Amino acid sequence: MTVTRRAVLAGGAVAGLSAAGCSAPAARSGQDPGIGTVTVPFHGQRQQGVTSEPPAHAAFLALTLLPGTGRDTVGRMMRLLTDDAARLTRGEPALGDTDAPLAAHPAGLTVTFGFGPGLYRAAGVASPVADLPAFPIDRLQDRWCGGDLLMQICADDALTVTHTQRMLIKDARPFGTVRWLQRGFRRTPGVHPAGFTQRNVLGQLDGTANPNGAERDTAVWNPDGGTTLVVRRIRAEIETWDLLSVTDKENAVGRRMESGAPLTGTAEHDEPDFTKRDDTGLPVMPDFAHVTRARITDPRFKILRRPYNYDEAPDAQGRPDSGLIFASYQADITRQYLPIQRRLAEKDLLNEWTTPIGSAVFAIPPGCAEGGWIGEQVLG
Repeated sequence: MTVTRRAVLAGGAVAGLSAAGCSAPAARSGQDPGIGTVTVPFHGQRQQGVTSEPPAHAAFLALTLLPGTGRDTVGRMMRLLTDDAARLTRGEPALGDTDAPLAAHPAGLTVTFGFGPGLYRAAGVASPVADLPAFPIDRLQDRWCGGDLLMQICADDALTVTHTQRMLIKDARPFGTVRWLQRGFRRTPGVHPAGFTQRNVLGQLDGTANPNGAERDTAVWNPDGGTTLVVRRIRAEIETWDLLSVTDKENAVGRRMESGAPLTGTAEHDEPDFTKRDDTGLPVMPDFAHVTRARITDPRFKILRRPYNYDEAPDAQGRPDSGLIFASYQADITRQYLPIQRRLAEKDLLNEWTTPIGSAVFAIPPGCAEGGWIGEQVLG
């Protein structure tokens, strides 16, 4: 049976989709010559690209829906984009792809869809997320904020990400315009063993305190298989950071730069001792340190950090434009993310060397079964 683009837009059944559940993706290895053939199952109760190990490359793509877009139109768009994503993650070209060989190496490709408040308004449905309140540290730029539909595209190959991005933009063009695109990177597979903690452009290990195992499921996922996402673009003030001594950097963060160990420990995952005092009677873990301000004791209130670095062209004077695409997944933004961000905005010394310039929030709807589409529980 041949599936046409017309049938997808009309909401007809999608044929030819391989059976897949919630199984974990195959392991990646830098020494494996077949890394380009690794596939991640698209279908399942939860969308992929959240709790799986982040690939080396990512594109965060936000769209603004065209004026007059309603619920039926959004549904047609999501049927089409779901079909594209399901095919591309299998290493197959999207319908109408004139450069099919570019889709042949999925390299662990995941496509994760997020709905912003504007999409819910267009569909006439109450939104489970709202824009973040203003924080005193913010220097937000409109070009990095907001968005009605997010597509997070991740893979271990940059060309795979680029081609997937191109296909999804092309098929979304009748429904919306590109609001912003943020490209990010992490270490190449094989540089570190699986499960390593990301190191950001300031040299810090980023994500040490992430929830794991059962506590991660509770912190990240809602019972229906959905979650929420906060995307913050954080510029690193690298030139002034470079003027600091290693000790000053460690005091600002609350961790050793080399090992990631807390100032009261010796290994990255040692639990910080916030009661320990130095010879002068001052806390070894400063109250203004990033680790202290971000501390969460109840696993239910933790957030899952899945950050990517960015590095754009320097300005005419050679000053760098680098930083972090901070992606935070949590079951509930108000209950989990906001209390942490308020504490950081109030007293985190690291604010001296980081500047938030972009901010957006999205609800990540549940995944879908084979033949279904992302968002059908909300828009169907």
